[in-house]
Amino acid sequence: MACFAVPVAEAIVTTVITAVVKRKEKKQETKANNSVVEKVETGHIKLSEKLSWLNMMLWGGSILLMFEHVWHGEVVPWFPFLTAAESKEGIVEMLQEMSTVGVGMAVAVTICWCIMVLVADAVVKNTKTSKEASL
Repeated sequence: MACFAVPVAEAIVTTVITAVVKRKEKKQETKANNSVVEKVETGHIKLSEKLSWLNMMLWGGSILLMFEHVWHGEVVPWFPFLTAAESKEGIVEMLQEMSTVGVGMAVAVTICWCIMVLVADAVVKNTKTSKEASL
């Protein structure tokens, strides 16, 4: 019904946060006069890059879910857009689905992203350590 609304809300929030973080990183780069190449060689993945991974995961999954809901006739191009919102019983069921399935999906995607970030940081750290050891 509307379970995709929760990941969409999270995606909107993280998109705004990513834009703010990118702006701050750009200011810091300008102040420090460090190039992007130097940062990669130091074994550092920017926070904005990591957040963009989360954004892609959230937006991609949400768009697929929206398409699936449109395909099954649960989302329509006329008001109220969600067929469940046409009755009080439907609204209750929709809100229950959002609070269980939607929140569960958003949490699962965020946990997968956290694991992905930890693995990426470990790989970058090991790569940096291997390069230093070979010198």
